[in-house]
Amino acid sequence: MSQDSNIVIDHGKSQWSDLWKKEDFLAIWLGFIIIAVCILAYTTFGPKVEFAEKIAAANQIQEAELAKAPFKTIVWHKAQDDKGKLKGTSTPFGKFAIHWTVTPGSWKTNPLDALVRSEDQAKALNEKAMPKYEEAKGKAEAALAAAVTAEAAAAGASFQDQALNDDAKAKISEWRTAHKDAGEAKKKAENKPYNYIPSLIALCIFLAAIFGAGIALMGKSMPAFMQGFTVVFLVAVLAYMLGGQAISKQYGFGAEAWGVVLGMLIANTLGTPKWVLPACEVEFFIKTGLVLLGAEVLFNKIVAIGIPGIFVAWVVTPIVIVCTYIFGQVVLKMPSKTLNIVISADMSVCGTSAAIATAAACRAKKEELTLSIGLSLVFTAIMMIAMPAFIKAVGIPEVLGGAWMGGTIDSTGAVAAAGAFLGQKAMYVAATIKMIQNVMIGVTAFCVAIYWCTKVDCVPGKSVGAGEIWHRFPKFVLGFIGASIIFSLLDQGMGKDMGDAVMEHGIVRGGTKLLRDWFFALSFAAIGLSTNFRELAKYFKGGKPLILYVCGQSFNLALTLAMAYIMFYVVFPEITAKI
Repeated sequence: MSQDSNIVIDHGKSQWSDLWKKEDFLAIWLGFIIIAVCILAYTTFGPKVEFAEKIAAANQIQEAELAKAPFKTIVWHKAQDDKGKLKGTSTPFGKFAIHWTVTPGSWKTNPLDALVRSEDQAKALNEKAMPKYEEAKGKAEAALAAAVTAEAAAAGASFQDQALNDDAKAKISEWRTAHKDAGEAKKKAENKPYNYIPSLIALCIFLAAIFGAGIALMGKSMPAFMQGFTVVFLVAVLAYMLGGQAISKQYGFGAEAWGVVLGMLIANTLGTPKWVLPACEVEFFIKTGLVLLGAEVLFNKIVAIGIPGIFVAWVVTPIVIVCTYIFGQVVLKMPSKTLNIVISADMSVCGTSAAIATAAACRAKKEELTLSIGLSLVFTAIMMIAMPAFIKAVGIPEVLGGAWMGGTIDSTGAVAAAGAFLGQKAMYVAATIKMIQNVMIGVTAFCVAIYWCTKVDCVPGKSVGAGEIWHRFPKFVLGFIGASIIFSLLDQGMGKDMGDAVMEHGIVRGGTKLLRDWFFALSFAAIGLSTNFRELAKYFKGGKPLILYVCGQSFNLALTLAMAYIMFYVVFPEITAKI
């Protein structure tokens, strides 16, 4: 056998070994193991059969009520409430998963309240909240009585009197609002004592073990990783605690931002100990989290909001990326093309997730990725407060405001929080458009990989094959796409009610999302701990990165608002009316 043949065989072996030795593939395997465990726990070994029987019974009641009256009756809504109580998170596995992946709670003046709450403290909080609950409960009962009277009057006329029907619908709507308010007040009056410290210690050991195994497969030192991981985890816990402080929560400065800030303060004052740095596996943490994020990108939700949302997310985004990159190169003349494209993708797609994928595709430096993420976190905190206030001040319609925020605010969590300031419709539209936009993570990474191979890093006279593009492409994106496809098929097969009970409130909220949040928190803490201000300073020369972000985001804001208005109110107003 020739020497060339041996090279080919060795190369083939290397490619196969990548499946269990390279970071991207290990992130996929770890993500899919977590997904598989959650799916089995909530379906094969879970409450799926029991839920199906209860949902079928409630559906029969609702069908009978719709056949009887021309509007959704009180009995119909009570059957819907019964279905809403079916949640995978209330099962033994759901409670187990939530207990052992807990994050520190909220607090106002004493940080320890985020970790430990005594029985006396819980009792005091309940006593304080009880008057408001009793008041809300009274209003709900009165509203229900009025709704019963109005519905009885409509039934007495055999539902033939339109005025009585309209009055019944109005009274039932008022009852539903009061019922929801009472439910929220009840939650605030049901505080329980807790001690999260044992759970956090166990979680630290678990996370160190699963990521440590991956580190060992990559040929790195598992003991060195596990030794430093405790510090990374503690910074993430402190970040959660600071993010849960009342004022911090009010202004949207969450665990992600605090993780970077705390890490940087340690790294640039005391100095991050050298034995901690092996545990700062930023990309391994976040790539695994991004694979799990795919479980939350469902095709049926993309279709539900229709073409307007797709135009806002998939047409505006590539235009903004390309224009921002050209602006950075032609106008600002940024010396680093990689920094330019990473900021452009970060700002226009979905913040950190897109930045990580794009940085991997163009081989950006760690400092460039850190700078881009830092800019994103700062502006996300500002925009999630400023945009809802501006939208309310100028009277922008709720659906339009939600679409605008969904297409421009970087973080998925921040989008939902900002939408909630405006109302349920705005939150739904904003979160759905952001989810649609998340699909662009893979597309952006693929396109950047092709462009960098063929235009930026190409050698004159040498053609670039598919192998080099594949080598550049961040493989973990395949895990993100795969998870999205699997969960979309599962959700479609289960139907809406079962999907809500088992998928949304089971597999996702009682499994994948719990760990995804922690993986992201670890990555931000690791970013901060491994960042040196002196190394970042050279990238800030002339303030070009900041100017690029501000100008690009301004263009993004203007174009997204225009597209959202045209799509939702000019071209497809009938879709908007149904939201």
